Amino acid sequence: MIPLKSPKDLAMLRRSGEILAGVMQRLEVSLQPGMTTLDIDLLSAELIRKENALAAFKGYKGFPGTACVSVNEEIVHGIPGPRVILDGDIVSIDLGVNYEGFFSDMAVTLAVGKVDAPRLKLICVTKQSLEIGIKQAQAGNYLTDISHSIQSFVQAQGFSVVRQFVGHGIGTALHEEPEIPNFGRPGLGPVLKSGMVLAIEPMVNLGSWECEITQNGWTAVTKDGSPSAHFEHTVAVTDKGPLVLTKLN
Repeated sequence: MIPLKSPKDLAMLRRSGEILAGVMQRLEVSLQPGMTTLDIDLLSAELIRKENALAAFKGYKGFPGTACVSVNEEIVHGIPGPRVILDGDIVSIDLGVNYEGFFSDMAVTLAVGKVDAPRLKLICVTKQSLEIGIKQAQAGNYLTDISHSIQSFVQAQGFSVVRQFVGHGIGTALHEEPEIPNFGRPGLGPVLKSGMVLAIEPMVNLGSWECEITQNGWTAVTKDGSPSAHFEHTVAVTDKGPLVLTKLN
């Protein structure tokens, strides 16, 4: 990953992140039982297009959708299609934006209708684990300080962290070095420096951490069929601490 070269770079990434955060906010209020995962995808595409930006996932390594829409036991990379979202489902939306060559990446997991208590706790713990991980994105810390803080919190709450998929650097490409695991010992990996931009994204399962890929070659599901949640922000490491780029000011 090449650190940000100028304040203009940071401003462009902030704009990319603001666009993405605004799109995600619209998706959150639009989601309701009876929609299909394809409905979410089409709305995502429309909203990104209205902002004069590009969908970062569309066509990436052959991915067919604008958004990854993963339901219940699906962890990540759910391909949008005819699946109907039902009352009681939890839905993870993972979305990326390319704004004039600057990329942002974000994910949320949403409760649809009346969701049972274990799944609500899963969503809450996963979101909190992201916030805890972001606090470790400080210049001078080690990369795996982020990883360890996420894993420690999640496991203390009785859940498990997915190990097959990780966060990543981001900036002028969707996926850059370094990889950012959500588990591991602290004090390892590169030292974080001001100007680095990271996509931090814990994926947390209600049951075992193990997963498998479905026949479509993309969608990861929990091996034991338990629900999974996913949250992600694009974060800049600065001299003043972590700066979350994918949120509305």
